Amino acid sequence: MNILVMLWKNLWGGSRTMLFPARPEVTEHYRGLVRFDPELCSGCAVCKFRCTAKAIDFKGGKGVFTWSYDPGQCTFCGRCVDGCKDHALSQESACPPIYTTIGELKEAYTVARKPPAPRPAPAVAAPAGPTEQAAAPAAGGTE
Repeated sequence: MNILVMLWKNLWGGSRTMLFPARPEVTEHYRGLVRFDPELCSGCAVCKFRCTAKAIDFKGGKGVFTWSYDPGQCTFCGRCVDGCKDHALSQESACPPIYTTIGELKEAYTVARKPPAPRPAPAVAAPAGPTEQAAAPAAGGTE
């Protein structure tokens, strides 16, 4: 008799899922779509190597590089964002948009490489001149 009660509840209990365009609320700690800021990116490609889902692709060229992201492959883990030293990547907390064809949400940017920042020259001590050498023993000399 228990099975008949279960069938009755399932048949007449109403819908348990949401219809297509409606989506549930996202949780508080949800990490969403990756956003790319080409102005901050230095082209190091660390994000590509940290992405375990292979959602980020990076192709370098002479003077430019191409960065692309496919949210359809992304697991929203945030490893790429955590590894970006230039803070060019971020994640939005909104639910991803609905898409119907593969690759519809894919984004690609072609960015010019930035010249490397100049390194400061190492401080080199100047060799002591003849007057400084003669004065040195007298200042710390022994009697």
